[in-house]
Amino acid sequence: MLRNVPTAKDDIVTITDSATLDVIEDTNKLILEGDAQVRRSDAILKGDRITYDRALGQVRSVGNARLYQEGNLVTGEELEYNVDKETGEFLGPVYSFADGGSGEAAFADMIDDNHLRLFDATYAACPCPSPSWYISADQVDIYNDENKGVARNATIHVADVPAFWSPYFTFPVRQEKKTGFLAPTFGYSSRSGADLVVPYFVNLAPNYDMTFYPRWLSKRGLMLGSEFRYLRPNYSGQITGSYMDKDDKFGDKRWTYGIVHRQRLGQVLGFNLGLNVDWNKASDGDYFRDLTNLGLNESDNSYLNQSASLTFSGYKYWSGFLRWQQYQGLHDLQLNRETPGRGIYAQYERKPELLVRGARYDWNGFDVNTVNTLTRFEFPKFPAHLNGGESIWQNYDGHRRHDGTRFTSYSTISYPIIRPGWYVTPKVGLHFSHYDTDWIGPTSAQDGTRVRGQSRTLPIFSIDSGMTFERDTTFFGNAVKQTLEPRLYYLYIPHRDQSSIPVYDTSVSQFGFGTAFTENRYAGGWDRINNANRVTMGLTSRWLEADSGVERLALQVAQSFSFEPQKVTLSNNEQLANNRSEFLAGLSARLTDTFNTEAAIQYDPYAKKIAQSMVSLRWNPKRLTSVSLSYRYQREQYENPETGVIYPYQLPAKENVIVAGQWPFTKRLNMVGRLDYSIRESRSTQSIVGLEYKGECCWAARILFQRYAVAREETDSRVYFQLELSGLGALGSDPMSTIRDTIPGYESTEVPMPVRSIFERYE
Repeated sequence: MLRNVPTAKDDIVTITDSATLDVIEDTNKLILEGDAQVRRSDAILKGDRITYDRALGQVRSVGNARLYQEGNLVTGEELEYNVDKETGEFLGPVYSFADGGSGEAAFADMIDDNHLRLFDATYAACPCPSPSWYISADQVDIYNDENKGVARNATIHVADVPAFWSPYFTFPVRQEKKTGFLAPTFGYSSRSGADLVVPYFVNLAPNYDMTFYPRWLSKRGLMLGSEFRYLRPNYSGQITGSYMDKDDKFGDKRWTYGIVHRQRLGQVLGFNLGLNVDWNKASDGDYFRDLTNLGLNESDNSYLNQSASLTFSGYKYWSGFLRWQQYQGLHDLQLNRETPGRGIYAQYERKPELLVRGARYDWNGFDVNTVNTLTRFEFPKFPAHLNGGESIWQNYDGHRRHDGTRFTSYSTISYPIIRPGWYVTPKVGLHFSHYDTDWIGPTSAQDGTRVRGQSRTLPIFSIDSGMTFERDTTFFGNAVKQTLEPRLYYLYIPHRDQSSIPVYDTSVSQFGFGTAFTENRYAGGWDRINNANRVTMGLTSRWLEADSGVERLALQVAQSFSFEPQKVTLSNNEQLANNRSEFLAGLSARLTDTFNTEAAIQYDPYAKKIAQSMVSLRWNPKRLTSVSLSYRYQREQYENPETGVIYPYQLPAKENVIVAGQWPFTKRLNMVGRLDYSIRESRSTQSIVGLEYKGECCWAARILFQRYAVAREETDSRVYFQLELSGLGALGSDPMSTIRDTIPGYESTEVPMPVRSIFERYE
């Protein structure tokens, strides 16, 4: 073994493993033959014959030449490389990069340690041994530091078939950001026609970037969109927007923008302050139905949020926020035509709202909580809409609801007693509310007047208790542990007349397992607090595998019993004299490893009718194979048998059947589909069918058809196409988000490629 005398540790060159070693006299040249190697800390060169000039650092390898450097491997018949300058030339190289790229060329020139130039070359970013796609070009320049590959006179081949040509083509060499055109997207919509988007990405900095979205829709025209993202140690966010000067079908300009910003503002008086902004706006209520890019993610929006909040936390037990929140309603198309500008999804806006929360747990065994809010409520004002000179709704100086200010304070103290197998938690609370109503219109309360300023104070007392019993048994011949979990909840709230209190943000919550053991049957706010003197009883039983703990079966039942009638209502038509609630029952079963089922029912013992029900079945025999069937029913209204009053249910009536699945026809061809059918409306509300083909290596093709209802009598049909080339990107519309959201249990056909290490091919 011979070793140079280096000037730096990284410059150490080691010559080893050669069968023979010749030193040319009066020169610094060495000739190695027979499995020769020249090594340095950052590079290894091998070959049948190696000539090394120690003075110039020049190495020439002939016969089975191999250069390994930082995980990159280049092989060829002949190679010249300068170990000092890290430059070289390769004849007929075959290369493989640590980041997954590979290919071959007639000749390669390593200009420096950052720039490799290939002639008559092929390149594939797919790490498979036999890539299904590759790029061929007269010249390919690869810039490692810039994560950029440039191909001139380039053709993309898929399965050896030319699919795309460009005189100038750029691509990433690593999975990192780089400036350039992204894969275009293709689609078709019945409302907008052919849809083409050619995004251009600008990598401004590691923590800043911008994407431009030129978009052409055949039925509407040209649209320009952009997205700016930023990330700093104390703040981050994104700004998006799009603009169409004139929609040929709509007849006017269309636009939208969105701002999302999150920032840490530091500490003030011991509090950690933060700023959160989520502000969105569109030119009109139909923008997302007409111009949403793909899928249902935005087209079914009912409103756009516009809010900014200052948060504080971190000082002992206190936290909260100061928030300004308003909305832009997005309306049903048919209702829009009937009542222009009305805004059927309009709701009270908070201008502003202050919330202060305090909590301390296990304070000598007690848990103490307090939540306090001060909110200014304003309802959006609309111009009077006339129909033949007659106002369709009452409108006084633009007012439709009573604006006002509400202060609420709810403080509780509880003492949880938790022991093995049982628990009891007594809790006492005091709720105080004060309302100031600014505007008094002719619509009145039950007594014909409405009070401008009024207060309400209510004590709230509850006891929550439960037990857990266990026993060893069997389930279909398998050893399991069965539990029996009774729960008893008592609640007392005295009655207060609240009919004159305005309703700002409160609605009736649906009775179910999630609300049966809560204090208030009204959700959203504190404009109504039910009177209560009731007991809620529940029972749960589970069957758990003894070895793994997997839950094979769970049964639940619950019902409430009141000792006095419910007197607090949201409207005069709401009468709740019943002393028994609806009966709840639920089942969840995993009978086998491939078959799951869930069922729930809500039964009205007075009307002797089912109020709500749900049944779902799912079969998943193997990977990429699943079928699911679900049925949902919701009763809209019923007549109270004691009062004869029709009580409208909070949720609209529905009776839907949903069938969805994923099924492989062959090893490579899969089908996905979903059908939503409304029995009540006798029509399909959504249907999806798609085919997915997975190539042998590094490519997949998908085509998907979708049709869904965007209004009562309006539908939209779309078609998506995607060609995915692993390592290069996806060409065409990406339907994956739509598939994942709508097909229960959907599994991707892509098998994730392992992350390669620079050491895994160490020579």
